[in-house]
Amino acid sequence: MSRTRNAAVFFAAVALLALVGCSSGPKQSADNPGGAIIRTPAGDPNGLRGATLDRPYSLPATSLTDTSGNEFNLVTSTKKPVTLVFFGYTNCPDVCPTVMADVASALTKLDESVRDQVQLLFITTDPARDTGPVIRKYLDRFDPSFVGLTGNLTSIKDIAKAVGVPVEGMKKLPSGGYEVGHGAQVLGFGANDQATVLWLSNAAIGDLAHDFGKLVEENQ
Repeated sequence: MSRTRNAAVFFAAVALLALVGCSSGPKQSADNPGGAIIRTPAGDPNGLRGATLDRPYSLPATSLTDTSGNEFNLVTSTKKPVTLVFFGYTNCPDVCPTVMADVASALTKLDESVRDQVQLLFITTDPARDTGPVIRKYLDRFDPSFVGLTGNLTSIKDIAKAVGVPVEGMKKLPSGGYEVGHGAQVLGFGANDQATVLWLSNAAIGDLAHDFGKLVEENQ
Protein backbone atom coordinates (compact mmCIF):
# COMPACT_ATOMS: atom_id res chain seq x y z
CA MET A 1 0.00 0.00 0.00
CA SER A 2 1.41 3.44 -0.92
CA ARG A 3 2.35 6.07 1.65
CA THR A 4 -0.46 8.31 0.38
CA ARG A 5 -2.97 5.50 0.68
CA ASN A 6 -1.72 4.69 4.19
CA ALA A 7 -2.18 8.30 5.25
CA ALA A 8 -5.67 8.43 3.75
CA VAL A 9 -6.76 5.24 5.53
CA PHE A 10 -5.29 6.49 8.79
CA PHE A 11 -7.06 9.84 8.42
CA ALA A 12 -10.42 8.20 7.87
CA ALA A 13 -10.06 5.88 10.86
CA VAL A 14 -8.74 8.51 13.24
CA ALA A 15 -11.34 11.07 12.25
CA LEU A 16 -14.10 8.66 13.20
CA LEU A 17 -12.45 7.75 16.50
CA ALA A 18 -11.83 11.36 17.44
CA LEU A 19 -15.51 12.17 16.99
CA VAL A 20 -17.00 9.38 19.07
CA GLY A 21 -17.33 11.46 22.22
CA CYS A 22 -19.14 10.24 25.30
CA SER A 23 -21.41 7.24 25.02
CA SER A 24 -23.19 8.22 21.81
CA GLY A 25 -21.46 11.18 20.26
CA PRO A 26 -22.11 12.56 16.79
CA LYS A 27 -21.85 10.09 13.97
CA GLN A 28 -19.62 11.54 11.26
CA SER A 29 -18.42 10.09 7.98
CA ALA A 30 -14.83 10.10 6.82
CA ASP A 31 -15.90 12.44 4.02
CA ASN A 32 -17.29 14.91 6.53
CA PRO A 33 -15.23 14.46 9.68
CA GLY A 34 -16.05 17.75 11.34
CA GLY A 35 -12.96 19.64 12.41
CA ALA A 36 -10.55 16.71 12.70
CA ILE A 37 -7.96 17.63 10.08
CA ILE A 38 -5.60 14.76 10.79
CA ARG A 39 -3.19 14.11 7.95
CA THR A 40 -0.04 12.52 9.31
CA PRO A 41 0.07 9.06 10.91
CA ALA A 42 1.61 8.52 14.32
CA GLY A 43 5.37 8.17 14.07
CA ASP A 44 5.84 11.85 13.27
CA PRO A 45 9.44 12.70 12.29
CA ASN A 46 9.56 15.17 15.18
CA GLY A 47 9.16 12.24 17.54
CA LEU A 48 5.54 12.76 18.62
CA ARG A 49 3.35 9.68 19.02
CA GLY A 50 0.00 11.42 18.84
CA ALA A 51 -1.87 12.29 15.65
CA THR A 52 -0.26 15.27 13.96
CA LEU A 53 -2.08 17.94 11.97
CA ASP A 54 -1.16 19.38 8.61
CA ARG A 55 -2.39 22.80 9.71
CA PRO A 56 -2.22 24.00 13.31
CA TYR A 57 -5.29 24.95 15.30
CA SER A 58 -5.08 28.37 16.95
CA LEU A 59 -6.52 28.78 20.43
CA PRO A 60 -9.06 31.64 20.26
CA ALA A 61 -8.61 34.56 22.66
CA THR A 62 -12.02 33.92 24.22
CA SER A 63 -12.76 34.38 27.90
CA LEU A 64 -14.65 31.81 29.96
CA THR A 65 -15.19 31.47 33.72
CA ASP A 66 -13.02 29.31 35.95
CA THR A 67 -14.25 27.26 38.90
CA SER A 68 -13.65 30.16 41.30
CA GLY A 69 -15.88 32.44 39.24
CA ASN A 70 -13.01 34.43 37.75
CA GLU A 71 -12.58 35.38 34.10
CA PHE A 72 -10.13 33.11 32.28
CA ASN A 73 -8.88 34.04 28.82
CA LEU A 74 -7.73 31.05 26.78
CA VAL A 75 -4.72 32.96 25.46
CA THR A 76 -3.70 35.57 28.03
CA SER A 77 -4.48 33.47 31.13
CA THR A 78 -2.50 30.42 29.97
CA LYS A 79 0.97 31.06 31.37
CA LYS A 80 2.66 27.70 30.91
CA PRO A 81 4.59 26.60 27.80
CA VAL A 82 2.23 23.69 27.08
CA THR A 83 -1.56 23.81 27.35
CA LEU A 84 -3.71 20.70 26.98
CA VAL A 85 -7.36 21.27 26.09
CA PHE A 86 -10.20 18.79 26.53
CA PHE A 87 -13.95 19.31 26.08
CA GLY A 88 -16.19 17.15 28.26
CA TYR A 89 -18.69 17.16 31.10
CA THR A 90 -18.87 15.80 34.63
CA ASN A 91 -21.87 13.54 34.00
CA CYS A 92 -20.10 11.79 31.12
CA PRO A 93 -20.44 8.08 31.92
CA ASP A 94 -17.22 6.70 30.48
CA VAL A 95 -14.91 8.55 28.08
CA CYS A 96 -14.32 11.78 30.03
CA PRO A 97 -13.23 10.19 33.32
CA THR A 98 -11.02 7.75 31.43
CA VAL A 99 -9.27 10.53 29.52
CA MET A 100 -8.84 12.67 32.63
CA ALA A 101 -7.39 9.73 34.55
CA ASP A 102 -5.02 8.87 31.69
CA VAL A 103 -3.75 12.45 31.37
CA ALA A 104 -3.28 12.70 35.14
CA SER A 105 -1.40 9.39 35.18
CA ALA A 106 0.80 10.45 32.26
CA LEU A 107 1.73 13.68 34.04
CA THR A 108 2.86 11.77 37.13
CA LYS A 109 5.40 9.98 34.95
CA LEU A 110 7.18 13.28 34.21
CA ASP A 111 9.77 14.92 36.42
CA GLU A 112 8.17 17.60 38.56
CA SER A 113 10.10 20.34 36.77
CA VAL A 114 8.63 19.18 33.45
CA ARG A 115 5.16 18.51 34.82
CA ASP A 116 4.97 22.07 36.15
CA GLN A 117 5.26 23.36 32.56
CA VAL A 118 1.98 21.69 31.50
CA GLN A 119 -1.54 23.01 32.14
CA LEU A 120 -4.75 21.14 31.36
CA LEU A 121 -7.96 23.04 30.59
CA PHE A 122 -11.22 21.12 30.98
CA ILE A 123 -13.96 23.01 29.13
CA THR A 124 -17.45 21.79 29.96
CA THR A 125 -19.88 20.97 27.17
CA ASP A 126 -22.73 20.92 29.71
CA PRO A 127 -22.71 24.35 31.41
CA ALA A 128 -26.33 23.95 32.53
CA ARG A 129 -25.28 21.31 35.07
CA ASP A 130 -21.56 21.94 35.40
CA THR A 131 -21.26 24.85 37.81
CA GLY A 132 -17.86 25.93 39.08
CA PRO A 133 -18.04 23.90 42.31
CA VAL A 134 -19.28 20.81 40.44
CA ILE A 135 -16.39 20.98 37.97
CA ARG A 136 -13.84 21.65 40.74
CA LYS A 137 -14.96 18.64 42.76
CA TYR A 138 -14.84 16.49 39.62
CA LEU A 139 -11.36 17.57 38.53
CA ASP A 140 -9.90 17.24 42.02
CA ARG A 141 -10.48 13.50 41.70
CA PHE A 142 -7.83 13.45 39.00
CA ASP A 143 -5.46 16.39 39.55
CA PRO A 144 -6.13 19.56 41.58
CA SER A 145 -4.00 21.54 39.12
CA PHE A 146 -6.45 20.94 36.26
CA VAL A 147 -8.31 24.13 35.34
CA GLY A 148 -12.06 23.82 34.84
CA LEU A 149 -13.91 26.31 32.64
CA THR A 150 -17.54 27.05 31.93
CA GLY A 151 -19.53 29.74 30.15
CA ASN A 152 -22.22 30.36 27.59
CA LEU A 153 -22.85 27.20 25.56
CA THR A 154 -22.74 29.16 22.30
CA SER A 155 -19.28 30.50 23.14
CA ILE A 156 -18.10 27.03 24.15
CA LYS A 157 -19.31 25.58 20.87
CA ASP A 158 -17.57 28.37 18.95
CA ILE A 159 -14.30 27.63 20.74
CA ALA A 160 -14.69 23.91 20.12
CA LYS A 161 -15.37 24.50 16.43
CA ALA A 162 -12.28 26.71 16.14
CA VAL A 163 -10.07 23.87 17.38
CA GLY A 164 -11.79 21.09 15.46
CA VAL A 165 -13.82 19.50 18.26
CA PRO A 166 -17.47 18.75 17.45
CA VAL A 167 -20.01 19.32 20.22
CA GLU A 168 -23.42 17.75 19.72
CA GLY A 169 -26.63 18.88 21.38
CA MET A 170 -28.28 17.17 24.31
CA LYS A 171 -29.68 13.69 23.77
CA LYS A 172 -32.45 12.61 26.14
CA LEU A 173 -32.10 9.31 27.93
CA PRO A 174 -34.90 6.86 28.86
CA SER A 175 -34.12 7.65 32.51
CA GLY A 176 -35.18 11.24 31.94
CA GLY A 177 -31.67 12.68 31.98
CA TYR A 178 -29.50 13.53 29.00
CA GLU A 179 -26.01 13.12 27.63
CA VAL A 180 -23.89 15.38 25.44
CA GLY A 181 -22.01 14.03 22.45
CA HIS A 182 -18.61 15.61 21.89
CA GLY A 183 -15.19 14.94 20.43
CA ALA A 184 -12.97 13.11 22.88
CA GLN A 185 -9.55 14.27 21.68
CA VAL A 186 -7.01 16.10 23.82
CA LEU A 187 -5.26 18.92 21.97
CA GLY A 188 -1.71 20.01 22.73
CA PHE A 189 -0.97 23.75 22.38
CA GLY A 190 2.50 25.23 22.53
CA ALA A 191 3.69 28.62 23.77
CA ASN A 192 2.47 30.18 20.51
CA ASP A 193 -1.10 29.04 21.34
CA GLN A 194 -1.14 26.72 18.34
CA ALA A 195 -1.73 22.96 18.29
CA THR A 196 -0.16 20.60 15.79
CA VAL A 197 -0.88 17.38 17.69
CA LEU A 198 -3.83 15.68 19.35
CA TRP A 199 -4.38 12.43 21.19
CA LEU A 200 -7.43 10.21 20.93
CA SER A 201 -9.26 8.80 23.92
CA ASN A 202 -7.51 5.44 23.47
CA ALA A 203 -3.96 6.87 23.53
CA ALA A 204 -1.53 4.91 25.68
CA ILE A 205 -0.46 6.59 28.92
CA GLY A 206 3.19 6.07 28.02
CA ASP A 207 2.66 7.82 24.68
CA LEU A 208 0.93 10.73 26.39
CA ALA A 209 3.79 11.11 28.87
CA HIS A 210 6.35 10.94 26.07
CA ASP A 211 4.59 13.59 24.00
CA PHE A 212 3.89 15.93 26.93
CA GLY A 213 7.60 15.90 27.76
CA LYS A 214 8.51 16.42 24.11
CA LEU A 215 6.21 19.43 23.83
CA VAL A 216 7.69 20.99 26.96
CA GLU A 217 11.17 20.51 25.52
CA GLU A 218 10.14 22.12 22.22
CA ASN A 219 8.46 25.10 23.90
CA GLN A 220 11.16 26.30 26.27
